[in-house]
Amino acid sequence: MPTISATPAIRFDRVSKVYQGARGTVRALDGVSFDIEQGEFFGLLGPNGAGKTTLISVLAGLARATAGQVTVMGHDVRADYAAARRALGIVPQELVFDPFFSVRETLRLQSGYFGITHNDAWIDELLAALGLTDKAGANMRQLSGGMKRRVLVAQALVHRPPVIVLDEPTAGVDVELRQTLWQFISRLNREGHTVLLTTHYLEEAEALCGRIAMLKQGRVVALDKTSALLAGRASTMLRFKTDDALPAAVAAVARVTGRIVQAKARDAAEVETLLATLRGSGVTVEDLEIGRADLEDVFLEIMQGGDSPAPALPAGPAAEGAR
Repeated sequence: MPTISATPAIRFDRVSKVYQGARGTVRALDGVSFDIEQGEFFGLLGPNGAGKTTLISVLAGLARATAGQVTVMGHDVRADYAAARRALGIVPQELVFDPFFSVRETLRLQSGYFGITHNDAWIDELLAALGLTDKAGANMRQLSGGMKRRVLVAQALVHRPPVIVLDEPTAGVDVELRQTLWQFISRLNREGHTVLLTTHYLEEAEALCGRIAMLKQGRVVALDKTSALLAGRASTMLRFKTDDALPAAVAAVARVTGRIVQAKARDAAEVETLLATLRGSGVTVEDLEIGRADLEDVFLEIMQGGDSPAPALPAGPAAEGAR
């Protein structure tokens, strides 16, 4: 559990962002409000176009909110940009790098941007933790995509920021990097760093994040502890494989990925009905599993629901006693 502080690591207070374009007004963010407490591992989820990247751009000072306020460790991202930015380490989605420097030179230059010198010991630790030691002298152009992403993580952490923002950090990378990254980031979180993660890998969010906010069309539609989100919408899930066409009654409640079918049932009686329907339609079922809903199931249920925002919830763990 994070150590609760009077000052949140990140505060979004009624943040809105409106773009004016050739097709009219686009409201990318619509009154987004929530706190992330110091020491939390927090997940920000949503489909493409939900507003996640816009929210992070506002947090980083790369975009200006139309309305509302954002603070990092108590520093306003507009009025006190330098202090807010020093408190942040951001790993972007895009692979952005300078092709003229080696890995070590890149990290030394990044340190210099924050007025930090003679920190080779920390750079060496970052290189070792991220599997980059043997690439320290290599030019950035020589690295694979996965290695470049490791360097981006090291760049974000080189000034030892108290708040780490990971924007789709494992998109398109191999399993080894994912494991290496999460081991290191989890260690930093245990040491007191706050982590904000956006990801489309929902199993990562479920495993790592203590609390989660879900965005849809620029609004917060869910905000709670991960365990509470799962418990609040928990249901029985049938998972099986088949090569046969599903009867209409099952297809209406199923999610199909290739040969894998997942169907939700509210209780044991509904499980019996689904299985009887499959048998009656001559569907051959393989590898049948009956379990509980996971975060992907919860996410899809919320995103496929109505467009109304979630009811007001306490901003952070400090407010849980008020429930």
